[in-house]
Amino acid sequence: MPPLPVPQPYDFELSTERYRAFGPDLANLWREGGLHRVVDGREVRIEAADGGVDVEPLDPETEPVVRKLLGLEFDLDSFAAFATTEPVLARLVPALAGFRPPLAPDPFETLVTSISAQQVSLFSAFAVRNRLITAFGVRGAHAYAFPEPEQLASASEDELVAVGFSRRKAEYILGLAHGDLDLPGLAVLPDEEVKAQLVAQRGLGEWTADWFLARHLARPQAWPWGDLGLRKAVAAFYGADEDVRAIGARFAPFQNLTAHYLLTGLRVHPPGD
Repeated sequence: MPPLPVPQPYDFELSTERYRAFGPDLANLWREGGLHRVVDGREVRIEAADGGVDVEPLDPETEPVVRKLLGLEFDLDSFAAFATTEPVLARLVPALAGFRPPLAPDPFETLVTSISAQQVSLFSAFAVRNRLITAFGVRGAHAYAFPEPEQLASASEDELVAVGFSRRKAEYILGLAHGDLDLPGLAVLPDEEVKAQLVAQRGLGEWTADWFLARHLARPQAWPWGDLGLRKAVAAFYGADEDVRAIGARFAPFQNLTAHYLLTGLRVHPPGD
């Protein structure tokens, strides 16, 4: 099977850094130089190859998930051209040459992951998320399939508290699992309608909605200004007095990619490095 092509330059290890930065991610598992994810009951391994990535197995069921996971819908050429006009990005984008932000392939997983990260460190969030996955997900050879809504709908509040969620977060997750929100249908709606439908759900606020737009739907102008990590990144690259919400307009229409580059840049190529 030939490699799945990825627009060049592409640095697979840098692009998947997020899945190792805060501890292992059992649903997107880095193992021996490759990324593993369970798709439709089959474990898929993705690893670097000339001109793209090797995917095993690669077929009509796994390819769309892999393409989403690797962020292939992002237009990085246009962003790179824009970055030359903005002094900070003009330095940062070349420093992160080959970085393509990954995306979360599944909408339900994206929202549960965001709930797990509310008001805690990402290290804690990943640990609790992994306990949820091992308790309710299905294991492949190495990685786990993230639990489906019906699997979590059968859980009790006490069971979710036992894996590390607060009782309030357990209520939010169960409400989402039992709810009738058409998560796949959000993909065809404009940004503001997506946000309106999400924030109408108990436990889902603007921060969660912004990250859903950014990390699942890859919406170009998503700018999760309320995120603590992004606030730290903006302060590091632009100064502590910068208004994080207002500065987003400077990056239009590439707020989403800018956020990804600032966050990853702070971890792997901070100012002055």
